[in-house]
Amino acid sequence: MLRFIYANDLGVFPKLADTMFRDRAAQFRERLGWDVTVDTQGHERDEYDNENPLYVIWQNADGGHGGSFRLLPTTGPTMVNDHFTHLMNGRRVESPLIWECTRFCLEKGSGPRVAAALMLGGGGIMERFEIEHFIGVFDAPMTRIYSRIGSAPTVLGAVGQGRAKTSVGLWSFSNDARARVARSAGLSPALIRLWLDRCFGREIQARKSA
Repeated sequence: MLRFIYANDLGVFPKLADTMFRDRAAQFRERLGWDVTVDTQGHERDEYDNENPLYVIWQNADGGHGGSFRLLPTTGPTMVNDHFTHLMNGRRVESPLIWECTRFCLEKGSGPRVAAALMLGGGGIMERFEIEHFIGVFDAPMTRIYSRIGSAPTVLGAVGQGRAKTSVGLWSFSNDARARVARSAGLSPALIRLWLDRCFGREIQARKSA
């Protein structure tokens, strides 16, 4: 199932949090060879995990992590504005209607359905919080994954060639895209809405009523 958890609440799900940060270390440092920080617990974390991001996490039947990404509003600190403006000719992206998506991670062995479920969860966040776009930095292998599950971004800028290519992309989530991703995930958008309601439906309703 999908869970939507703010960083401040990860302590309620110790196994899920532990396995998520361990899987991030395995993917980003071991498999991709990124220069990331891994602590003595085997967790990959950075400064943006301290900004109380919202994590979208696929929880396996055993309670562990199957896949995840994190979201932050572009009105605050973001990776794209702090480190990747050179991919967009120095432009910054700052809007309450655009959130940054980073650290898209899959447990080793997770299939394309988990990736699609995560994207469908992201679309649910867009719908509930009335966000128009996600922005994110991704490498070349992710391009095939996004296309396969039916939610490819609009590329705003890129550097490098082949597998070393790094891009900044902007995602929207139309009804057609939602239907394509739902088919890839084998899940209904109605189920995503139910999971969202269970996680923080009252908070969303309070925001809309304010």
